[in-house]
Amino acid sequence: MAFDYKKEYKEFYMPKNKPSIVTVPKMNYIAVRGKGNPNDEDSEYKKSIGLLYAIAFTIKMSYKGNYNIDGYFQYVVPPLEGFWWQDNTEGIDYNRKDDMQFISIIRLPDFVTKKDFDWAIEEATKKKNTDFSKVEFLTYDEGLCVQCMHIGSYDDEPATINLMHKFMEENGYELDITNTRFHHEIYLSDPRRCDVSKLKTVVRHPIKKING
Repeated sequence: MAFDYKKEYKEFYMPKNKPSIVTVPKMNYIAVRGKGNPNDEDSEYKKSIGLLYAIAFTIKMSYKGNYNIDGYFQYVVPPLEGFWWQDNTEGIDYNRKDDMQFISIIRLPDFVTKKDFDWAIEEATKKKNTDFSKVEFLTYDEGLCVQCMHIGSYDDEPATINLMHKFMEENGYELDITNTRFHHEIYLSDPRRCDVSKLKTVVRHPIKKING
């Protein structure tokens, strides 16, 4: 049976719909940066998703070709995630989607090295005749965070975020969003195939101990 990160690491991908504190370890990701309203038909965000999955599946299916990744095992491609921010704004203002900036990401298995990633870029470029120059190998150490499962529309996330912030303050933490620590979303539902009221999204914010 293929290794499923969502099931094996439930503390990161399947939190309850009430806030909790978590320490997220350093991970490697396939990443694409961009900006603009993610809902626009021809948005940079929607293009980024296609680029990410093309590389993710090139790596996943590598065992069927001539390229051997040391330590490879069968796995389910982890869910799409995103870091989001707006200049001069703490958190996200959902009424200013045109000002949004993002890093779209998909987690890489630990056995995938930068060399393997570079091979996948070259392979996908050749097979799909597509420019993958925007795709990067990103190592990110997220650290201490508050998170919660949000169920429903993305535009309704502020209510969940308010609960998260209240919880962190009650437990002696404060928000630590910076130019390197971001509002983070993990998408467990496909909005094209799921009623908006049932969308499941992990919402995560970086925090630090008050006076810490």
